[in-house]
Amino acid sequence: MSTERPILLVEDNPDDEALTLRAFNRQRIPNRVVVARDGVEAVDYIFGTGPHAGRNPADLPAFVLLDLKLPRLDGLEVLRRIRADARTALLPVIVLTTSREASDIHEAYSLGANSYIRKPVDFEQFLQAIGTLATYWLTLNEACQAAR
Repeated sequence: MSTERPILLVEDNPDDEALTLRAFNRQRIPNRVVVARDGVEAVDYIFGTGPHAGRNPADLPAFVLLDLKLPRLDGLEVLRRIRADARTALLPVIVLTTSREASDIHEAYSLGANSYIRKPVDFEQFLQAIGTLATYWLTLNEACQAAR
């Protein structure tokens, strides 16, 4: 098992989850991917609450891939909670969604999203997008010490 920090994928659509995991696998990304299937599960994982109460919340994921349209707690509210807490305010959050709504894009950036990526429909384009995203956030980007 890799000692790299995990990637948190917040995705409620099983097909999109499988596609994203397949893309990470095909791109040979060594980081483990933790999947949260709704906003509440994502917040519980990040802050070490609920079913994740034994997890150390100081062990943050390398980055969060966040869908917007989620059950129980939508992605924008998850982002709002991440940015509102000093422990997670600098955690990289990449919105990965099908929404092209200008209001979603504006609000995501207003709340502190690091990037907003619309999911490509074509698998090869999606594979390339995941590879580029992983290369940037795991290799090229210098994470803030407070986020490590």
